[in-house]
Amino acid sequence: MTAHDSDRGLGRGLGRATRNEDRKAEIIQAAVEVIAERGYRGASLAAVAERVGLTQQGLLHHFPTKEALLIAVLEIRDQWDMASAALAGSAWPMEMMANLVEYNATRPGIVQVFTVLAGDSVTEDHPAREYFKDRYSWVRRNAVESLRNEYGDELPGGLTPEQAAPLLVAIMDGLQVQWLHDPEAVDMPASFRDFVRLLTPDEAPKT
Repeated sequence: MTAHDSDRGLGRGLGRATRNEDRKAEIIQAAVEVIAERGYRGASLAAVAERVGLTQQGLLHHFPTKEALLIAVLEIRDQWDMASAALAGSAWPMEMMANLVEYNATRPGIVQVFTVLAGDSVTEDHPAREYFKDRYSWVRRNAVESLRNEYGDELPGGLTPEQAAPLLVAIMDGLQVQWLHDPEAVDMPASFRDFVRLLTPDEAPKT
């Protein structure tokens, strides 16, 4: 084989890899759209495959299980959220967190996917277990930074940012579950802002 033949082979390989990545991105985008339209249960592999002009077997070539596809959807959702806030790698201000909760209220299908997979992932060997373990780790780290930037080394109630961070994450995720069950009774964005007010010292003089 000549060097020229080798270069051509490498080029074909890179071309296939690029096409494969483009196809996967197209499938993920289709899954996001189907989830938005039909919710978690309605987002079948067959429905996503039809959206991109593939057979279900063809889709399985790129994502071998529904869980694998849904994890990819959540990963791209995380990337979009961080990019839209222009805060990748930095702490989120509390106001930005409140805005994210408000935005999540406009995409119940994605919130369903997150909530269902988060619950299922606590079981051993679940395909989403590693994703959620890693995600909660960096979310807690981010929450520590956010709380420290907002309140310093001690919150008004006396907790450290490290102590309060898991509670902040629990509030966000717990509100999602209640909101999904009864969105008329639970105003998720308003409830989160109420929680933030609990953290904020009352500077008004008491009479």
